[in-house]
Amino acid sequence: MRVTEIFHSIQGESTFAGLPCVFVRLTGCPLRCTWCDTAYAFFGGTEQSVEDILGKVRSYGCPLVEVTGGEPLAQAETTTLLHRLSQEFTVLLETSGTIDARSVDPAVHIILDVKCPGSGMTDRMHWPNVERLRPRDEVKFVIQDRIDYDWAKGILQQFHLTDRCPVLFSPVFGTLDPRQLAEWLLEDRLAARLQLQLHKHIWAPDMRGV
Repeated sequence: MRVTEIFHSIQGESTFAGLPCVFVRLTGCPLRCTWCDTAYAFFGGTEQSVEDILGKVRSYGCPLVEVTGGEPLAQAETTTLLHRLSQEFTVLLETSGTIDARSVDPAVHIILDVKCPGSGMTDRMHWPNVERLRPRDEVKFVIQDRIDYDWAKGILQQFHLTDRCPVLFSPVFGTLDPRQLAEWLLEDRLAARLQLQLHKHIWAPDMRGV
């Protein structure tokens, strides 16, 4: 497998935010979201076996692991890695939702990033992934502006997402004021969680390995 980095930090997103977590960032992504903050993971990385990755993850002695990218499911071996990790750890998968996730081990918590219009990648969504979300999963919308917000509300209603799993609304860092998003959520009494990227408020926003 091609790996960009493996590191131990504080989980900055999802309902697991604030917990120590080991991150396995895989290399490669078929998307080019306008607001992407991990473009460095598109190329490069190092070849590592599933056993190599497991050994590195175990060395941190942390029970929570997130497999992220790039787009982790772009690599065929990722489902094997997720299965092996889920036998020992609580595992989160951060995925764009553009690649079929049916083969992911059911023990894994899928955090599905639904691509709003501002990302430029909405037409790449694999909507059956959204239809299959379970209570243990989470769905995330990265919101750039009011157009994104109103579109995301429509998706919540269409798929009845607030009744099915935790819903996260995250402002594009440095573009949309979190206060504005909070006010929209309160005004609409939307059953969604305002998510800030905690790691970007603890360390420099462009710092890697945190």
